[in-house]
Amino acid sequence: MKTCILFLFISAAFTISVTSQEVSQWRGPNRNGIYPATGLLKVWPANGPKLLWHFDGLGEGFASAVPTKGHVYSAGCVNGKGYVFCLDAEGNQVWKITYGDEWTESWNGTRSTPLFYDGKVYMMSPYGKVVCMGGERGNIIWSADLMKTYGAENIQWGMTENLLIDDNKLFCIVGGSQHNVIALDKDNGKLVWSCPGNGDKGAYNSPLLIKLAARELLVCITEHSVLGIDAESGKKLWSQQFNNQYSVHPNTPIYDNGYLYCMTGYGAGGTMYKLSADGSQATQVWKNASLDSKTGGAIMLNSKIYGFGDKNKGFHVIDWKTGKELAVDPFNQKGGNLAAADGMIYTYDESGEVALIQITGTGIKKVSSFKVPFGNDQHWAHLVIDNGKLYVRHGNSLMVYDIKGK
Repeated sequence: MKTCILFLFISAAFTISVTSQEVSQWRGPNRNGIYPATGLLKVWPANGPKLLWHFDGLGEGFASAVPTKGHVYSAGCVNGKGYVFCLDAEGNQVWKITYGDEWTESWNGTRSTPLFYDGKVYMMSPYGKVVCMGGERGNIIWSADLMKTYGAENIQWGMTENLLIDDNKLFCIVGGSQHNVIALDKDNGKLVWSCPGNGDKGAYNSPLLIKLAARELLVCITEHSVLGIDAESGKKLWSQQFNNQYSVHPNTPIYDNGYLYCMTGYGAGGTMYKLSADGSQATQVWKNASLDSKTGGAIMLNSKIYGFGDKNKGFHVIDWKTGKELAVDPFNQKGGNLAAADGMIYTYDESGEVALIQITGTGIKKVSSFKVPFGNDQHWAHLVIDNGKLYVRHGNSLMVYDIKGK
């Protein structure tokens, strides 16, 4: 059932403090879909921005691009094996290294996006294998089997997580009855702590890290629960019931100034929680079912939430404080993902259209758009913006566009 599948490629986000380490990760520097670029084009040429290069050998999959100072990483499935690809800044392949078997049972291809952290690349397979590679040569530094070692139980379309690192800890949602959420040492893969959570299975979600004055709070969404975990000790601090009819919750939660927004598809929509100052408690503030994003995530700008509906078609604008729906724009009925930079919103829908969106008061206006020219299969990979470039993945093809202003 297609409406149950798109979730595989969204999984979630966190806030991370970038110091001397170079970090390139899922949905941008703070993993909230907002990129820090400025001086970008406000209108594109009629045929879209200039295509700088495209690489057409990524194989099957939905991993996004991971640009760094010298390279671009992504991942794909070739003949049943998953590979991390390293390209140079002009799109030439430097290396590709396998991390094990990839998903070929339905909607074939790579689910997760690699994480680049301090010279190393981290990747999770749909069978729960976590691999750490050297960023320069792709050499395997360590690997961990979450199913064999920690009792992970696979889910219908394969384990899907965009990994999260903070300091020395690599966080993973295992989904086992005993080892529900774990932290591994990022340098050797050894267990740092294990949290039993509520014993729920995984839900295609990735953790969110919130840095409070009193502690670092890890937020995870599992089959039936939103969990708040002390990131240092692994102690579960609170949980909130969180459901839809399929127990599928791939979207990244959003945090801002003491408030946590969690959303899901299939008509269930979003819930806002207020956190206590020390993160030890969470209290529901409001619910709104209209923005029921399934896999495209959402963006929070200027106290408004923007995103595509799933069951509730259209592009929705929700007030952050009250949950009131401010606008529904029918320009896109296909659903898709979105990113933001320099005051504009970028969308990539399931028909293959990439659009540039202007914010207008409580609504939006489509300014420019183009159709993706290369690649195959579903348009499910998330957009990436870096150094004046827009990265668009479509199946086996990665396209890079120049979106710098004059």
